[in-house]
Amino acid sequence: MASIDSHRDGADIYHGAALCKQKLRELLDKFRFPRALLPLSDLNEFGFNSITGFIWLKQKKKFEYKFKSIGKTVSYDSEVTTFIEERRMRRLTGVKSKEMFIWITVSEISILDIDPCKITFASSSGLAKTFPIEAFALEDERK
Repeated sequence: MASIDSHRDGADIYHGAALCKQKLRELLDKFRFPRALLPLSDLNEFGFNSITGFIWLKQKKKFEYKFKSIGKTVSYDSEVTTFIEERRMRRLTGVKSKEMFIWITVSEISILDIDPCKITFASSSGLAKTFPIEAFALEDERK
């Protein structure tokens, strides 16, 4: 697991819920991810190291969100970290999806060029699920 402290040097770091949310959305746009993929609104720190591609999100407490259009509940820890690149997040920590009665840790998120309308979530154990990318768009951006 990557340590936030080891990526602080040279990183852009933001504080305050509104600024963190704005910068997170800008970053998701830059790497071609849907804006509501990480629907965290109570952030108190957001950092991005453009050299390593490492991002971190700190919020006051754990947060659960239900993506209504696909009926999935996702849990976001008080710290979420990942390495981001074009249409891919890898070594993701702090995100779990509820499947039936158990929580599955999500370790990778990707959008493949062969089908850019779908987004895939994978666990380190090899389980993967694919959904329409539109399910993770902001309400006012849905068709």
